[in-house]
Amino acid sequence: MIRALLLTTLLASPALADEIWVTNEMDDTVSVIDAKTLEVLHTYETGERPRGITFSRDFKRLYICASDSDAVQVMDPDTGKILHDLPSGEDPEQFVIAPDDRLLYIANEDDAITTVVDTQTRKVVSQIDVGVEPEGMGISPDGKVQVTTSETTNMAHWIDTQSHKIIANSLVDPRPRHAEFSPDGKELWVSSEIGGTVAIFDTKDQSQIGKISFQLKGVRPEKIQPVGMRFSPDATKVFIALGPANHIAVVDAKTFEVERYILVGRRVWHMALSPDQTRLFTTNGVSGDVTVIDIASLEPIDTVKVGRFPWGAAARPSSK
Repeated sequence: MIRALLLTTLLASPALADEIWVTNEMDDTVSVIDAKTLEVLHTYETGERPRGITFSRDFKRLYICASDSDAVQVMDPDTGKILHDLPSGEDPEQFVIAPDDRLLYIANEDDAITTVVDTQTRKVVSQIDVGVEPEGMGISPDGKVQVTTSETTNMAHWIDTQSHKIIANSLVDPRPRHAEFSPDGKELWVSSEIGGTVAIFDTKDQSQIGKISFQLKGVRPEKIQPVGMRFSPDATKVFIALGPANHIAVVDAKTFEVERYILVGRRVWHMALSPDQTRLFTTNGVSGDVTVIDIASLEPIDTVKVGRFPWGAAARPSSK
């Protein structure tokens, strides 16, 4: 009797392992990877063409941009069940959630707007006109400023989260794809895919304080297309995915100098740090896999096969 009860409890227990969740753009699924054993634990169905992915702050809800379904889907990560859709606007690609876990800021690529949705009431709070083809989304650690990048207008739009008004526009190189605030909120990093650069801005006055370019031996310059970015756990380095260059650039966060390049899978797009901060997981779209990088040595240690065209990644810690 006791043994049966224990077995039932174990089977019902959620998230017994640190996990990395990956959207598979061409399979309409998400893959769940055990961050320790590197096994694929589950594959769950989603709406069409899932891309952006993020957890609620308490990790009890998973938000997925099902771009071709014109929906942000809300999943129970313990069961893989889609609970409901949020009114996201057309073609949602990327999003960020506010620090208070209430508002979701969504890039609507086809409509040139940022849609703000209340995750509790499931209603649209605001729609903000931005540049053409918005995609990159960032939010300051204090939640006061949200940034949307527009791929065709080549701008980063700084939005006040109280008024939902644009307070500044920063010109960047062609096709900005990702915006990342530094953990202390003092800097904003914006990657430009076609420009092949990353621009760094001072958040106090939106002035540009640096620009990074990349050179890889044996790789044509047009193949070097920076997209996703992540700060290292101690915030001394920034990991930058270089798309079809098939490498991660490791950049000194203080000097803006490239320290090294790490070879990964084909068309590396986005990344997630493991909950214990010891590993970096990269989504490699063309090779359909995830490269696992050891943070201490900055060396790739394994590859995990997932679905077709993995795009976004998010981490969930084990339940305590």
